[in-house]
Amino acid sequence: MTNLNVLYDDYGQSPWIDNIRRDWLNDGTLAKFVSEGVRGVTSNPSIFAKALATSSAYDEAIALSRDDSPAALFESLAAIDVRDACDVLKAVHESSKTAFANGTRRYLDGFVCLEVTPDLARDTDGTIAAAKRLAAKVDRPNVMIKIPATKEGLPAIRATLARGINVNVTLIFSIDRYREVITAWAHGLQDAYKAGLDLSAIASVASFFVSRVDAAVDALLPEGDPRRGTTANAQVAAAYELYRERMKGDDVTQLLAHGAQVQRPLWASTSTKDPTYDDLLYVDTIVADETVSTMPDGTLADTLDHANFASSVLLNEDTAHKTAALLDNLSPDVSLDKVAEQLEVDGVAAFAKSYDELLATVASKMHAAK
Repeated sequence: MTNLNVLYDDYGQSPWIDNIRRDWLNDGTLAKFVSEGVRGVTSNPSIFAKALATSSAYDEAIALSRDDSPAALFESLAAIDVRDACDVLKAVHESSKTAFANGTRRYLDGFVCLEVTPDLARDTDGTIAAAKRLAAKVDRPNVMIKIPATKEGLPAIRATLARGINVNVTLIFSIDRYREVITAWAHGLQDAYKAGLDLSAIASVASFFVSRVDAAVDALLPEGDPRRGTTANAQVAAAYELYRERMKGDDVTQLLAHGAQVQRPLWASTSTKDPTYDDLLYVDTIVADETVSTMPDGTLADTLDHANFASSVLLNEDTAHKTAALLDNLSPDVSLDKVAEQLEVDGVAAFAKSYDELLATVASKMHAAK
């Protein structure tokens, strides 16, 4: 029994790993993580860029590929990685169906996420088309397509869910945007139900970014300010309160009565950016039922080694409410709305930069393979 097993079995939070690599699939590393309790995988352009640049595991596939552009080749390579990872997580996904069917859990698990390219972050129609194409290319029931929670992404999220495709809504930085995400999810499932689709097979998570919020807010506060390092988890507490409230709403309870899964909150960006903070500040303290914590491998290793889940501020409503109330202490020094807007811009830009670097790496490897 590992700490990851305890996290899921005793606290209801699913640990996912925020990394994917071809060599992990080839040498059994991902399977080992799953045996230790990992229940899902997330990926993004930055992760794929690093994997391609630091590994020779893709060289043979690149040499044999008939794709005629770096973008097309990357999509093929990523789809193969995600498909194979889905197969590694198949047993987790299948067992979650049993837990969902008997009412033990209100969601399925065992997903592997593949993100639409960042150049589509402001393109609704392009995002919808890409989500359909990627889901078909991977062709696994436990693939989940990541779509950013930009204004343009919201209608794409609804339309993608309406087509029965699993969606991980990413780059959420504010409570207001999270509220809009839940609405888009509910409308998407309503559309799917009207179209006669099986709601029990449509999964979604809403990825609320954590440590980046503290990094941005802390920079606006003076050294030694007691509010430093508190905003991110306060937002998480507020988000979890909103989740519990909305899952009890009439529109959602009607969907659940029709067989739908809940849309779980996912805590992303869980590694600490400030070295003076506890290494598990964004893990131990935000453990909660019906949530996901996605961790880079270093944070996952720390969790396996010395987690203390009982310290979570979300384990009772009173503590969660008091933690969420810390947001009231920021004004007038910090505008969370402005922070969230800038974080979204920066997040899209960072992924776009990683994507450009990734395509350059692929192009270089394509040229070397000729």
